[in-house]
Amino acid sequence: MSDDHDAAGAMSFIFEAGVLKRAARTGWWFAGVKQPETIAEHSFRTALIGMMLAAMEGADPARVSMLCVLHDTQETRITDIPHIAKRYLTAAPNTTVTADQVADCPPAVAEVITAAVAEYETGVTLEAVVARDADKLECLVQAVEYRHQGIDNVQRWIDSSRAALKTSSARRLADAALSGQPLAWLSPSRQSE
Repeated sequence: MSDDHDAAGAMSFIFEAGVLKRAARTGWWFAGVKQPETIAEHSFRTALIGMMLAAMEGADPARVSMLCVLHDTQETRITDIPHIAKRYLTAAPNTTVTADQVADCPPAVAEVITAAVAEYETGVTLEAVVARDADKLECLVQAVEYRHQGIDNVQRWIDSSRAALKTSSARRLADAALSGQPLAWLSPSRQSE
């Protein structure tokens, strides 16, 4: 394979991932959110949460962040299928979608991405468990923020996300999110006075 073909294949995946910056997380429409965050926005904060959870749980923060960044990249092709729709639709496995997405990438790139997605989907390693917790915790945090913005119908997202958390650190952060104020950081702390 030529270097130009490798570069074009990698760039194709990069362009495709850019669609996630415009693709909405559709489940929030059921809660009444008119303009929900995008999949890319969700993935960005999931990666930040994952890095923090990894540090708290003794996992590899870089690996967890990578798993978090890649965990929804398949939604460029299968979209963000709302939970209710999953009762009626069967999508291709994320590993299959990913293999198609990276088929023209340089082999080393394709291998890194497919291995990370397979690790996340299998959910066996500590890093995958932490990354999955980061995904659920980000959903819970987003629901808390929407609730503070006046969207009342978010409790089901909070409850299901909280129930899915596996690590003690994620549960502690969830409790802090539920008792916290999303904009409290705007007030100066007493230490800085």
